Formats: sequence, C-alpha cells, structure tokens
Amino acid sequence: MTRVVSLALILALSASPAQADTLREALARAYRENPTITASRAQQRALDENVPIARSSGRPTLSTNAGVNENYLRSGNSFTTPERAAQAQLALNVPFYSGGAVRNSVRAAETRVEAGQFGLRGTEASLFSEVVAAYNDVIRDEAIVGLNAQNVRVLETNLQASRDRFQVGDLTRTDVAQSEARLSLARAQLQRVQATLIASRENYVRLVGSAPGELAPPPPLPNLPQNADGAVEVALRDNPTLLAALKQRDATDYDIRVARASRLPTLGVGATGNYVNYLGSLGSGTGLGVGQSGTSAGLGLNVSLPLFQGGRPAALVRQAQATRAQAIENATAAERQVIASARSAFAIWRSSLEVIASSEQAVAANRLSLEGVRAENSVGNRTILDILNAEQELLNSQVTLVTARRDAYVAGFALLAAMGQAEAEDLGLEGGPLYNAAENYRSVRNRISDFGDGKAPVAIAPSTSAVAPQNATVNRPLDPALDSSKVDRSPALTTGENAPNR
Repeated sequence: MTRVVSLALILALSASPAQADTLREALARAYRENPTITASRAQQRALDENVPIARSSGRPTLSTNAGVNENYLRSGNSFTTPERAAQAQLALNVPFYSGGAVRNSVRAAETRVEAGQFGLRGTEASLFSEVVAAYNDVIRDEAIVGLNAQNVRVLETNLQASRDRFQVGDLTRTDVAQSEARLSLARAQLQRVQATLIASRENYVRLVGSAPGELAPPPPLPNLPQNADGAVEVALRDNPTLLAALKQRDATDYDIRVARASRLPTLGVGATGNYVNYLGSLGSGTGLGVGQSGTSAGLGLNVSLPLFQGGRPAALVRQAQATRAQAIENATAAERQVIASARSAFAIWRSSLEVIASSEQAVAANRLSLEGVRAENSVGNRTILDILNAEQELLNSQVTLVTARRDAYVAGFALLAAMGQAEAEDLGLEGGPLYNAAENYRSVRNRISDFGDGKAPVAIAPSTSAVAPQNATVNRPLDPALDSSKVDRSPALTTGENAPNR
C-alpha cells in the first residue's frame, strides 16, 4: 500500500488556488464521466451475467402448458373422441450430470469476469494516461503560444527600431527587410501554435468533459524506478492488461473441456403432472355417468447418450483448441507490449530529464547571448540579422524546454501506468467512492429469479455540445525561467537614439 498512499498523497498535496484546475480534479472528473470508462463498466456488468447464465444450465427447470381442444369433426363414439377437452401439464426437470459442461462453462465465465476486471483497470490507466497527456499538452501549448506572442512583440519592436534607424541613415533597407521578413514568419508561426493550442484544449474537453481553466502545474511523480529492468519486473507482475490477457488464456482451457463434454451422456430426473377435463363431453348422449376429469403424475430418469453427431463434437474441440492457441499468442503479445511500453517510457522519461537540464542551460546561455549581441550591435559590431538569429535561438531553446517538461511528465506517468501503478486506487481521487466492479458481480452471480431485471440504462457521461468552442487566448503569465521581458526592453532595440552613425 506504500506506493498507493504516496502517489495519492502527492496529488492531494498539489492543491492550487481555487481558480485553477488541478490534475487531480481533471482525473477525478474523467473517472466519473468519461464515456470510454463508463461504457467499459457497462461492458463488464454484461460480462458478469455470463456466470448466472452458465449456472442456469445446471439448475432445475419448471414449466407448464395448458390448452383447450374443440373437436368439430369426430369419428367413433364420445368415449374415444369427446367434443372438447381441457388439458394442463406441469413438468420439472433436474439435470445432475452433463459430462462437466456446466461446471467448466461456469469456470470459464468466472475466469473471464476476472479478466474483464483486470481489463477495466487497464482502461482506467489508459484513460488517466490520456488525461495526463492532454493536461500537459494544454500547459505546453499555452507556454509556446505565450513565447511566440512575446517573440512577435519583440520583432515588432525590432522592426520599428530598424525603421527609425533607417530614417536617420544608421541602417540600410536590407536591415529593414530582414526585420520585416522575420516578423512575418513569427506571425505565421504564432497562428500555427495557436491552432495547436485550440486542438489541445478541444482534446482536453473530449476527455474531461469541461473546458480547461487556468491549469495548475502538475505535481511531481513518485516512485519512478531507477532502471528499466526494475520497471519491467514490476510491470510483468502488476500490469492489468497483461493480467487480463493471462486470464483470457486460462478461460480457453475450460472451453476445451466444455467442447469435449458434448460427446458424453447427460442425465437428469424428470417429473410431470397432468390434468384433463372433458368439460362434460365425455360419453355425452349415452346416458351414462362417467368422470369428466382426471389427473396423472410421472417420475422418470432421462438419459441421453450421443452416438453420432456428424463430426460436430470434434469440430467444437478443434475450434476451442485453436481459440486457446490464439489466446496463448495474445498473452505473449501483451507481455511483449508491456515490456516495450515500460522500457520505452523509461527511456523517454530519462532522456527528457536530460533534455530539460540541457535546455535550461541553453535558455540561460541564449538569453545572455542575446543581451551581448544587442550590446555589440549598439557599438556597430553586430548586424540586425545577428540580433534576429539570437532571438530565434532563444525562442527555439525555450520551446524545447517546455516540450521536454511535458514529455518527461507524460512519459513518467506512462511508466507508472505500464507498471500497474496509475489506476484509480493509486491516485486517491475525490468526488465519491471508487467504482467497484466486484460488487456488481457478487450481486448477480447467484441470482435465480427469472424476473430480477436491472435498472433501465441511462446516460452517465454528459455531452460536450454545450461547452463553448475553444480559443487560443492565453492569460497566464510566462514561467519566470522563460520570460525574457528584461531582454526585450533593451535600449538598443526600443530606440535608435543611442546607436552611433556608421
């Protein structure tokens, strides 16, 4: 339970101001209302019903039938062909041997229920991974839009300064054209990243069900492994998708036994009760008083021994064996996927951490370089193109930094998901009790009533049609580590008064 408490505790302690959405809130809402997970829960409830369905084949059955016959055309006398007769029958059948078909059908159904429960856990982890990615995509793209908007403002200042200096003869028309071209490209780039931000916000709406507000920075992730081998070891033990595939493989073994049972005899006890009433038509016209009704009962042993079924049993066995072979291969494929996911997520996470460290150094160095280039330009040692290139390099390093931060967090969470440590129980979500798939199974597995219908289905996940279309407006301030406003206010750019004539 240590890992569960730690991850949940970190999410709980990551509270931000009331105006900000937190990652924990986004995950909780998606857990409650995302249609993918609510549909998976309904699918699991349907899977639960396979157990009582399988059990019903081994339970007694009670049936009755009744009818009234009117004979309009009769041959013989009224004793052999009365005018009318009413009949009713009650039949009870109790199977007690079916060659193991019922027992193994129940075991197969129970095993598939377990597989479904593991699969539901895997759906939770996949959904949470998507929400974490969408959450960080919005934060990343808002930062990139902010950086590009800041770059446009800087280039607009550059252009105005270049034009002013051109008017006094300090710069050439070429310098002005270079500033104009770079500003046009920056505006086009801003439009592109704004479209990307809108797409990221709409994806967030799709997953969470509401528009993102001011998203708080996500909390740090705990218990990340020190090496890929450790991650794989945990993943092979706890990954729910792999565990579900293994349970599906186990269920097919019971299917083979069910198929083989079709060759064996079936035994059952049958009891019948009959009632007939001739409605006064028996012996009518003879003047004899005879009984007009009667009852009978019978008890018997039903034995069915198949001798030849046209090859059907063997075909069923071969089919079940082929299905088991498929399940075995699917389990191997799931294992390979888990290993690859754990290793690749670990590699991306560690690589992104290195990129973050390098990018932070690059941002600091490029900021210092830009200050130096501007200062050198003021004394005639650098050109306008040098300034433009330095600004672009600073922007590129800033974008690389925010992208690496996003990649590191998403890969770290994906690594936890591959290790089976990013499910609802691990996250400590608030907003009500967690969904317990075993609770529904326990309530239905032994039901025998023919009239125990469940509740009528109703929609759980809300529509997002009422959510307003997303835009590319960014109100949050830039991360201080990315803000280059001090550089942007360099006197060498904002005015040409201090620049010497060349």
